[in-house]
Amino acid sequence: TNYTNYYLIFFTTLPVIGIIHPNAFKRIGSNTIRGDYLSIPSQFIAFLVGLIDGDGYIQISKTGKGFITIKLIISLHLNDLSTLEYIHSVLKSGKITIYRDLRSPTCKLIINRTDLQSILFPLLLHHKIFFLTNTRIDQFNLAMHILQNDIKLFDSIPDKSIISSIVSIPTSALEYTKLAFFKNWIIGFTMSEGSFFIKTNNDGCFQLKQRLHLPLFEAFKLIFETNRKISIENGLYCQFSVSSKADIQKVLNFFSFSGLHPLIGLKGIQYLKWLDDLRSSNRYKDLNLP
Repeated sequence: TNYTNYYLIFFTTLPVIGIIHPNAFKRIGSNTIRGDYLSIPSQFIAFLVGLIDGDGYIQISKTGKGFITIKLIISLHLNDLSTLEYIHSVLKSGKITIYRDLRSPTCKLIINRTDLQSILFPLLLHHKIFFLTNTRIDQFNLAMHILQNDIKLFDSIPDKSIISSIVSIPTSALEYTKLAFFKNWIIGFTMSEGSFFIKTNNDGCFQLKQRLHLPLFEAFKLIFETNRKISIENGLYCQFSVSSKADIQKVLNFFSFSGLHPLIGLKGIQYLKWLDDLRSSNRYKDLNLP
């Protein structure tokens, strides 16, 4: 059948997760029938996962008729539309939607269930790249369980406690640093949860902040080779922050001289402005600046 031929052409290089109804293929369009997904660089995939760990989520919801819908959504301020356009141009998947009438205008890249099954999730498994924040890990495991077991009704979703993890998540800071994709993941995570700024005392500062996940944040200390203590706010948030000259040089080395995926969009602009501020400061005249 035509469907069988389509299946063989499309999935000879990248296996599908679960079962995709033939009608879903018709909605995908001809752009999806190609074998070049594996040519997408792994550093881009790692960068994307880091960004999703910060500004994305996997939505699993119930339709009016009780069925399950699964989407992956990346939500950014409208001023950062170029970031979503870049991701869309590389991944060639999802749809960008703009919400101008909100108090804070937003743009979203929404990747539907079929594209998750046939493109993004298979790419993650192929490259052995996975989410590193607890919330996103749980969402991914649940989505994979639903897809692999072809669960159709929302009320048939089992309790989270019996859903096994797809991958083995690091339990120590050192284990995170040994992940081949970790540094590019940090680039994407910085896009969402990082800040480059000058403090009131004119010290340069780099900061990462998110929900409590201490081993992950301790891994940042190892990557940036610093002894700065991770601060914990209200027992809910971890914050990694460096500002000494030696630490700032290591931040510069990481973001400008390591050959990693570059910062883009608003965060890339913020970083370039930060570099200009460092260049104009006598305090940092001895640094190796890009």
